[in-house]
Amino acid sequence: MTDLQKRSLLKFAAISAVAAAALVGCGKKEEPPAPAPVAAPAKAEPLKIAFAYVGPVGDGGWTFAHDNGRKAVEAAYGDKVVTSFVEKVPESADAERVLRDMAGQGNKLIFGTTFGYMEPMLKAAADFKDVKFEHATGYKTADNMRTYDSRTYEGAYLAGVIAGKMSKTGTLGVVGSVPIPEVVRNINSFTLGAQSVNPKVKTKVVWVNEWFNPPKETEAATALINGGADVLFQNTDSSAVLQTAEKMGKRAFGWDSDMTAYGPKAHLGSAIINWGPYYVKAVGEALEGKWSTGQAWWGVKEGAIDMVSVAADVPDETKKRVDEIKVGLKDGSFAIWKGPIMDNTGKVLIAKDVVADDKFLGGLKTYVKGVEGKVPGN
Repeated sequence: MTDLQKRSLLKFAAISAVAAAALVGCGKKEEPPAPAPVAAPAKAEPLKIAFAYVGPVGDGGWTFAHDNGRKAVEAAYGDKVVTSFVEKVPESADAERVLRDMAGQGNKLIFGTTFGYMEPMLKAAADFKDVKFEHATGYKTADNMRTYDSRTYEGAYLAGVIAGKMSKTGTLGVVGSVPIPEVVRNINSFTLGAQSVNPKVKTKVVWVNEWFNPPKETEAATALINGGADVLFQNTDSSAVLQTAEKMGKRAFGWDSDMTAYGPKAHLGSAIINWGPYYVKAVGEALEGKWSTGQAWWGVKEGAIDMVSVAADVPDETKKRVDEIKVGLKDGSFAIWKGPIMDNTGKVLIAKDVVADDKFLGGLKTYVKGVEGKVPGN
């Protein structure tokens, strides 16, 4: 074979190879492009919640009880919520500044925990329509503001049952905070509870006109003891009343939280508030988009009020009676405010067999029979 023939044969073979490769490529199925990775859903931002407290958190009393409720929210919802608080917010124009600041910081649910925040909160709510506001112990609402309260008078009545049995002088003393219906209702309920055990019991009241002022509370408690009271009750936020009773050899109650440790010898029991159930429910509604305005008033029935750590020397029959009343309050078979009930001027407040409704209880401005003096301003 000549060189020319060899070169022609090699050229033909090369051309055939290229053609064959082209045919193979044309018959090959083209692979589809790989799908783009799906982005993970963005994690929902936590609900920011703020609490305005009238007193210091401390380790007992009204504000301490509210802060326990805040902690219950954190325990229930974990990283779905972020909570914060400001303590010792005065019931004044300064409250409005604090509430507005909370809203401005991105909090979408704000709790104000004392009666005096009502008007400031209404003003703030009007300007922050996308924020939900909750006001403790008040009675005014708005589309984005509701009220909540605990039936503290139920705890006061239970304390009264114990006080009526344990008093040797028949004279009880109450350190009152601010003369609003809530506090008047508690003083009266305490007295009614005591009268259910000892109809002749009488109650003296000294007002301090503040929710939290340990020195004033101490002075008031001392005055009551010097005036003949041997069992003290309070509607103030510190442990000063119980501590004063301990020092002066008298008996007293804890209020809002278990205060046994502050006066173990004086302590007869603590009328406590558990805000946890309500706060957990309210936050759940906000998270689920089910929050709405309105009014809530929770007591023994809902697990918000209880009498705890009753002293060992309280007679068993009295302890049993306290437990029976709790059961009755839970199932509706027992009513504290059932007539006949008279005021301390002899006027009929509630007629025989009539049970007072919440509207009546919410507007109390007078003492029942057995409470000495007049409610300031009335």
